[in-house]
Amino acid sequence: MDDLKNKIKSLKEEAFSDLNRVDQLSQLKELDRLRIKYMGRKGAIQSIMKGLKSVDPKDRPLIGRLVNSFKSEFGAKYEEKREELRQRAEQERLGKEWIDVTLPGVRQRSGKIHIIQQTLDEISSIFKGLGFSVADGPEIESDYYNFDALNIPKDHPARDMWDTFYIDDQTDRTVLRTHTSPVQIRTMERRQPPVRIIVPGRVYRNEAIDASHHAVFYQVEGLYVDNNVTFRDLKGVLSYFSRQMFGDNLLVRFRPSFFPFTEPSAEVDISCVMCSGKGCAVCKYTGWVEILGCGMVDPAVYRYVNYDPEIYSGYAFGLGVERIAMLRYQINDIRLFLDNDVRFLEQF
Repeated sequence: MDDLKNKIKSLKEEAFSDLNRVDQLSQLKELDRLRIKYMGRKGAIQSIMKGLKSVDPKDRPLIGRLVNSFKSEFGAKYEEKREELRQRAEQERLGKEWIDVTLPGVRQRSGKIHIIQQTLDEISSIFKGLGFSVADGPEIESDYYNFDALNIPKDHPARDMWDTFYIDDQTDRTVLRTHTSPVQIRTMERRQPPVRIIVPGRVYRNEAIDASHHAVFYQVEGLYVDNNVTFRDLKGVLSYFSRQMFGDNLLVRFRPSFFPFTEPSAEVDISCVMCSGKGCAVCKYTGWVEILGCGMVDPAVYRYVNYDPEIYSGYAFGLGVERIAMLRYQINDIRLFLDNDVRFLEQF
């Protein structure tokens, strides 16, 4: 056993001597070679462990402790030497780098609020000033809220007015909302009149994309239900909104139209902001541009939310945010809003 103890002692002295000689950055590979030499699967320590079979069983615990002590001390010394070389390498790298701290910094480009969000914020601000609150709802909707509860049953021809993305093709029960009107139904289910809300949000239509149409765009719906609400109230609110957005000298007109959830219904036109009503390609030389649809809430809608149409009346309206932004800032292509071209976005 004494021979084995002396062998371990001699091996320990040799190993530490080898480690101490590694003091250059170029010797990192040599450091790893020494680890394998002494601690590897075919290294010196493993060789000693195999020789334990010939040692008296009562002496094996002592030899085992000596071996474990050697492994522990060698491992600590190895890590210490490796960290020493790493720090030395880092110091040499920093010594070679040179930074002139007197040079001016590089100015970072700051982000801006997207033009669509700016327009949404401005629209919301106008209606908030009139007492409307903001409501929100899911973009993935049930067929019931998107159509049925808005007086558009499955066999209604008005469904052709919306090019719908159906998520469940088998049952047609789940859709990407085609307008933000479903939030009006959800709100009326939870609240009794008076209800005065706007619903800004993203909607989806299965349409061919061109300069004036997109499959993804933003709308703002509005709803006001209370006692004795009239079409005159609706005209006053929308005329005020239009002039706040486009200027006090703007002309506004209401044309009869049809929507399945309002009766009577109307479309709102404004004098063309591109040509001041004189006639141009944008207004198709009529002097007028349509900006939104509106009307008095159809009494048929109230039965879905348990409102009494003999007591309550109300109006609703909906506008496309991109259309407002295009007219406001004289943009001729709706695709620019989603192209993420920084040169375009920085103009606003």
